[in-house]
Amino acid sequence: MTDFTMEKGADGVAVITWDLPGKSMNVLTMDGAQELSDLVDDALADEAVKGIVITSGKETMAGGMDLNVLAGMKTGGAEAVFEGVMTLHQLLRKIERAGMEPKTNKGGKPIAAAVPGTAMGIGLELPLACHRIFVADNPKAKLGLPEIQVGIFPGAGGTTRLVRKLGVMMAAPYLLQAKMSDPKAAQKAGIVDEVVADPVAAAKEWVLSEPKFVKPWDEKGYKLPGGAPYHPAGFQTFVGANAMINGETWGAFPAPKALLSAVYEGVQVPFDTALKIEARWFTSVIMNPSSSAMIRSLFLNKEALEKGANRPEAPDQRVKKLGVMGAGMMGAGIALVSAQAGIEVVLIDQKQEAADKGRAYTEAFLDKGIKRGKTTPEKKAEILGRITATTDYDTLKDADLIIEAVFEDVGVKAEVTKNVEAVIPADCIFASNTSTLPITALAKASARPEQFIGIHFFSPVEKMLLVEIIKGKETGDRAVAKALDYVRQIRKTPIVVNDARFFYANRCIIPYLNEGARMVTEGVAPAMVDNCARMLGMPVGPLQLIDETSIDLAVKIAKATKAAMGDAYPTDAKATDELMFWLHDEGRLGRKSNAGFYEYDEKGKRTGLWPGLEAKYPHQDPQPEIDEVQNRLMFAQVLEAVRALEEGVLEDIREGDVGAILGWGFAPWSGGPFSWLDIIGAEEAVKRCEHLTETYGERFATPKLLREMAEKGETFYGRFGPEAAKAA
Repeated sequence: MTDFTMEKGADGVAVITWDLPGKSMNVLTMDGAQELSDLVDDALADEAVKGIVITSGKETMAGGMDLNVLAGMKTGGAEAVFEGVMTLHQLLRKIERAGMEPKTNKGGKPIAAAVPGTAMGIGLELPLACHRIFVADNPKAKLGLPEIQVGIFPGAGGTTRLVRKLGVMMAAPYLLQAKMSDPKAAQKAGIVDEVVADPVAAAKEWVLSEPKFVKPWDEKGYKLPGGAPYHPAGFQTFVGANAMINGETWGAFPAPKALLSAVYEGVQVPFDTALKIEARWFTSVIMNPSSSAMIRSLFLNKEALEKGANRPEAPDQRVKKLGVMGAGMMGAGIALVSAQAGIEVVLIDQKQEAADKGRAYTEAFLDKGIKRGKTTPEKKAEILGRITATTDYDTLKDADLIIEAVFEDVGVKAEVTKNVEAVIPADCIFASNTSTLPITALAKASARPEQFIGIHFFSPVEKMLLVEIIKGKETGDRAVAKALDYVRQIRKTPIVVNDARFFYANRCIIPYLNEGARMVTEGVAPAMVDNCARMLGMPVGPLQLIDETSIDLAVKIAKATKAAMGDAYPTDAKATDELMFWLHDEGRLGRKSNAGFYEYDEKGKRTGLWPGLEAKYPHQDPQPEIDEVQNRLMFAQVLEAVRALEEGVLEDIREGDVGAILGWGFAPWSGGPFSWLDIIGAEEAVKRCEHLTETYGERFATPKLLREMAEKGETFYGRFGPEAAKAA
């Protein structure tokens, strides 16, 4: 079995086809790279071959590099990574030079890329090394370099070539923000050359036209578009790019800084030297534990969970008809994403006006999509046609899944459960979208607790990637399979957890919010609290997040938790509660009231922290060290993750890591709470816990599991990862 095959036509064109056996999308392996190299050598040496076309035997070009190859390189150390990357550079440079004489650029054979569809990562880097790129006219195809999203950057020449082709400013969105383009947008940007109906035929015609095919950067007098760093315009570009990176990442992510360094150094030297510089910076990133953690969590683990890694054995449970109870913001969002996935939806509320308003949410969303060219009026009509807004429970008679998204009140939810179960089929699964109420308690209102489950969406539903599935004590396997199959249908990432107060995500995020608020009461400057969080890689600081989710919600949760826990309610929560209740009484409810920890203008834009905070809680002098604040914010979250694993709420640490990043934006560079603890080591984590416990209280007490792992020198992925589970 081979990854690449070659057919030499009578017309003198050698067509090399990439078609990885047994895979729906091509990925590049080192064996495949060697096959491609040998075929290129063969074609270049054959006098009967006038030129080469490289294409794919699949509907797409490729999805990227086989990440297991990178993992294998890393085991050999930095030297092995560098050598492996340089092997790819040499292959693509061979294609680019195509047998031309080094000094005169004479001779050689034209090589074109014929891209049938989506091309990402190495799937685009390979065409960029060809002399002309032809792409199929398919608006659904996506072209881009998404590596930065998993903690690395385009390291097979994509960085060096795209910058030389477009200039630093124009290349930046594709390299630093992983911008994806459809074929025509990519052509307009200058990434590809032609968008055609038949890319192979067009590529052959071009190859046979005796074209000029020397790359601009291989000719004398080449100048970088937009100017090099020593050019006035180029200097400003790099100043701006540096500011943009630090503004977006706060210095927490290693890959963007390494990428910009590779570009800055690379554009000042000859092309082949630039490739070596790119390879060195790429090696540096690969050897950084952050990249391994991000690749594992955001690619390997995420993909495994989406494919049903923890799905119980059960027949296909894909949803045909969904009933959504409650047409508020959450219910409306659930109806939207479900209808987009082709599912028939019944959206029910107490009043027809409320149900219609929930359906109108989808209409407004699609209207925005039409304005932006993301959808069409025909598609809008099709999606809206799947949503029935009504007050009539009888419309649920043939539903196979119900998602209840009504007011967070046990009594209200119980009434809805009983009313729905009176009409739905006996095998219909019932799910609650509660964010805080225990599923086992809610299931008491059900006559079929084995078919009762939690499906917790995050707001806004259409934007958030994570869905938390909660098993009650009596929830059966078919209900879990149903929830997982449904989440897969709507193209989101599921995690499955066992029932407990606040489940997993809220259990971890609430201590983070509380710790940030507690520091304010201690006199830590609010700006320092939120900025330290951003420097950790959190998308927003705890105070800003409280404003976004609303202060009255925080007060409601505090009161409900206190009522439920009674004497067990933590005494050290008093100061935080006092702060939140005070803000609430002041009418500062967060962004929705244009007043919270922050002040806002009439359009809802933050204008700065509210001075009243300092008046109420004067700043301590001196302020604490940055790492002290950061450790408090990090350990407030990760210790709850460890406790959730210890108590059996989490059954798979992959779900703990992926859920943390996608659910509340936990420092993506770290790979998640368990990956971060593995990076710093259990022994170091225990030391920090002991310091925090001694200084700030028992909420930072070291979990028994973490202490045990420190004593044994274990890591979480070494003990609980999928490989460990296979060996058990």
